[in-house]
Amino acid sequence: MSALLRIEGVTRRFGGVTAVDDVSLTVDRGEIVGLIGPNGAGKTTLVNVVAGVHRPQRGTVRLDGARIDDLRPDRIARLGLARTFQVVQPFPRMTALENVAAAALFAGGARSLGAARERAAEHLAFCRLSDEAEKPAGALSLASRKRLELAKSLAIGPKILFLDEVNAGLNPAEIVLALELIRAIADQGVAIVLIEHLMKVVTGVCRRIVVLKQGRVIADASPAEVVADPVVIEAYLGRRFAERLAAAEARP
Repeated sequence: MSALLRIEGVTRRFGGVTAVDDVSLTVDRGEIVGLIGPNGAGKTTLVNVVAGVHRPQRGTVRLDGARIDDLRPDRIARLGLARTFQVVQPFPRMTALENVAAAALFAGGARSLGAARERAAEHLAFCRLSDEAEKPAGALSLASRKRLELAKSLAIGPKILFLDEVNAGLNPAEIVLALELIRAIADQGVAIVLIEHLMKVVTGVCRRIVVLKQGRVIADASPAEVVADPVVIEAYLGRRFAERLAAAEARP
């Protein structure tokens, strides 16, 4: 089976700065892939290229076999790519239900407002937000707003979902719930790319981790291999952190 997402030789420059440098990677259906790296490594720029915010100066991006690197973001979304943002910005005066219904109506292909609201209710229930469906989005807690962002993305009907720092600012119990939802989404066949700084989260939920440094891929391997990779340790993890993480994973 061919990869759902295929990025080949993508480069993106801004003036004299090469933010993404000859990046190639694939993501399969239902796969959870971690995307990590130090600040300024090019993670957000790469996602923006894939999502159509920026066009690559070189290279190609294909989603489900179709080339998308010359399409607008709205067209790419309708083809099945959704994303969340680290800073969640729902329509604050609209209810949670209305926020998700808007995504279903304008990007998810819902044929009527009634159908969009019905789909929104289903996604809110999945994200454990049914009790807050009629609350203004601006009144929700950070954890609820994060799950609302997830529900909005699901309303598009994605084949692949990019999650940007979805666990930032959450307490341990909230992170556990977020990871349950991520696994449940992947079990439905949706591919997930998790942009994350919490290494215990990445190593715990991802089958594979891609590491960027200065716009280039320096590792693309299993969590165990990435944590033990001297290049990754030097560039991002630090030796003491890598040793602590390896010791924690070795405990029964």
